[in-house]
Amino acid sequence: MNGGTAGLCVRLFGPLTVVRDGATVQLPASRKLRALFAYLALAPHPVSRSRLCELLWDVPNDPRGELRWCLSKLRSGLDDPARVETSGDTVALDLSGSFVDAIDIASAAARGIETLDLERLQALSEQFAGDFLEGLEIDRSPHFMSWLTAQRRRFSSCHAAILEHLVNNLPAGSGSVSAHIEKWLALAPFDGRAHVALLENLARRGQIGACEDHLAAAALLFQSEDLDFAPVRDAWRAIKERPSVATPCARSMVTLTPPVALAEPDAVPLRRASLAVMPFVEEAGIGLPRGGLADGLTHDIITRLAKLRDFFVIARGSVFALAEKDIAPEDAGRRLNVDYVATGAVRSLPGRVVVSAELVEVRTARIVWTETFERRPDDIFAVLDEIGNAIVSSISTEIGTVERNRAMLKAPNSLNAWEAYHRGLWHMYRFTRTENEQARHFFDMALKLDPTFARAYAGLSFTHWQNAFQRWGDREQETALAFESAGQSLLVDDQNPAAHWAMGRALWLRGEQDGSLVELERAVDLSPNFALGHYALSFVHSQSGDPKSAIGSSDHSRHLSPFDPLLFGMLGSRAMALARLGQFDEAAEWALKAAARPNAHAIILAIAAHCLALAGRQDEARNFAATLRKTHPSYCADDFIGTFRFEPDAEALFRQGARRIGLG
Repeated sequence: MNGGTAGLCVRLFGPLTVVRDGATVQLPASRKLRALFAYLALAPHPVSRSRLCELLWDVPNDPRGELRWCLSKLRSGLDDPARVETSGDTVALDLSGSFVDAIDIASAAARGIETLDLERLQALSEQFAGDFLEGLEIDRSPHFMSWLTAQRRRFSSCHAAILEHLVNNLPAGSGSVSAHIEKWLALAPFDGRAHVALLENLARRGQIGACEDHLAAAALLFQSEDLDFAPVRDAWRAIKERPSVATPCARSMVTLTPPVALAEPDAVPLRRASLAVMPFVEEAGIGLPRGGLADGLTHDIITRLAKLRDFFVIARGSVFALAEKDIAPEDAGRRLNVDYVATGAVRSLPGRVVVSAELVEVRTARIVWTETFERRPDDIFAVLDEIGNAIVSSISTEIGTVERNRAMLKAPNSLNAWEAYHRGLWHMYRFTRTENEQARHFFDMALKLDPTFARAYAGLSFTHWQNAFQRWGDREQETALAFESAGQSLLVDDQNPAAHWAMGRALWLRGEQDGSLVELERAVDLSPNFALGHYALSFVHSQSGDPKSAIGSSDHSRHLSPFDPLLFGMLGSRAMALARLGQFDEAAEWALKAAARPNAHAIILAIAAHCLALAGRQDEARNFAATLRKTHPSYCADDFIGTFRFEPDAEALFRQGARRIGLG
């Protein structure tokens, strides 16, 4: 339904309006009833009555009684009283089969505004008939007002993203482009791309004087906020220098320079993903200094993300300066011209601390990731350290996933170095010989485009490492190439944890275990949140080092990256370490978990076969051995032992398991 005459239609933009079968429902005048309706309409899960009372009532005589009255009035105003669902202490509003403008917009943003056609974008734009819940501010309801402000910011960002995509995709002569640009600028007055779009549009129509006037006014506006206007001024120079400006807006849009105030000032000026972590908000709690814990957590997250050196991270000073001016996170993201914005809140309650966080893709207003962490504050700083680890790892993983998926949708000959690198990662994580070769090709492409790209050298080293480890090529030659590429990565950026990770793995291939451990320890020292560094330590220790250390590193790597593409390796290393400790039943269970991963390769199946055999589960072990021999007919214990670098006792142990299932 799209707001027609049949069924239930709810409009949250402009004054709250409920239409039932074409007739407007006259809701009671109570602001709190209307606020309750809107809050429940957008709540993704049932809400406790205590939360609703806390949200809307400032210590009234009978908050639950007032809540019951509101719910009864809502039932009578809807087309079906059963839409108000009460179960135990929770309340939910079932609006299935009805049309809600805010839900329609939020769903489109979640799917990806960039995927929508022009007709759908136009329809979404027309739904913004006013402010979200216009005129529904409620005095002495701070929790509701905080929610209302957040929703207004969220949907304002969605509206700006929709307008931007309309401007970039409508035909140049479309009469609605100018109106869309004006609305875009009104929503995001410090978004450089909006100003460039306006200049493009005016210049295309020959209104050069109007361009100069706008440029002067915009420069003063940016100066008043201490923002860098140079990218817009440079874009205008480029527009003026063109022989003709009569080109489609979507194709002639000037790309602005990389984000300002980056945490990596010496990075090459090449497009890479960029992130701003806005200061987390500290909600009222149990007497702790406002901003103390939240600011500390924000600073820690920014520092750890910068140490990963995966992408540009806006410096702490810039984001805190914007926050002090009460700039909304979404607006800050557009001002800083970043790809992603992370936000969050810290709430200290009696007996627990709650931290919520989310990651938003700025240009599409899409929430990429969101999570709430709730812990007992036995040691508040240890708790925040643990939560910070989870947030950093999740942000890094989610950005990597989005960037890989985006790169896969582009034509190979149109990729820049960053995109080619992520295209390589996508193929690399398939763990087959053919895909590994494709990954090598794209890493080579990235390095041709940017010879200073340390992560691309590390990726190239990984492909050669796989060729050696999986016996997809000459082991000695591929080991030499893995070592050479890792060395190039270190020469380019000795502070990059991935470079030391690549070198540590290459040294392991060369049989230099001590040197390997030194490099891998250096990787995790540089970035304690580098999950692959902890996994590589587990991998080496599981064979000939300390098996207990291997288990600890495996657990930590999985804690940092619970959905990692290399999760099968983390689990497999733990299984081998447990087998060395004589804990064969546990080893078998962990090996089965490793083998169950969708991208687990033949060597993981071999680990499962040997661990199951040692646990006395011969039938299951033989099944894995049979599966192995379908693709490797002559596979035997020598192949398994030759793949790894076991100490003598471990080698004897696994040979014993192989003999039990006919792999000896």
